[in-house]
Amino acid sequence: MRPPPSIFPEGVQMARISWDHYFMAIARQVSSRSTCPRRSVGAVIVRDRTILSTGYNGSVRGMPHCEDVGCLLENNHCVTTVHAEANAILQAAFNGVSIKDADIYSTSQPCWNCFKLIVNSGIRRVFYMDAYADERTFRFAEASGISLIHLPETPDS
Repeated sequence: MRPPPSIFPEGVQMARISWDHYFMAIARQVSSRSTCPRRSVGAVIVRDRTILSTGYNGSVRGMPHCEDVGCLLENNHCVTTVHAEANAILQAAFNGVSIKDADIYSTSQPCWNCFKLIVNSGIRRVFYMDAYADERTFRFAEASGISLIHLPETPDS
């Protein structure tokens, strides 16, 4: 039995983005749900090319959103929101999904507190799009065996 004919001329391949850029693009879309006007961040947790959980920065469940009542600032940081990476980890836990040996894709390099959660959750690689001004994560990533990988939003950026 012959295979069905291809709809593409012989030798023509579809241009597809890499899996890493695919998941980063999804993290970017997740960030559009952010409820803090100061910064929109999205995160996607993946294992074996399967999405396990997503998260964006937003207020504590059931509490008013920054976009509605304003931000509570300490040291020029909004302390009302739960960060995207933490929310993705929490959503996995809330739904009973193991994230051991998974990867996380975040539109921002995780802050120090989120990085500690990532390490303790068993995530093994962190892909981030935008840099964050905290060098501790790089030092501790190496010491803890976590890979921190800068990944621009598109292969050309």
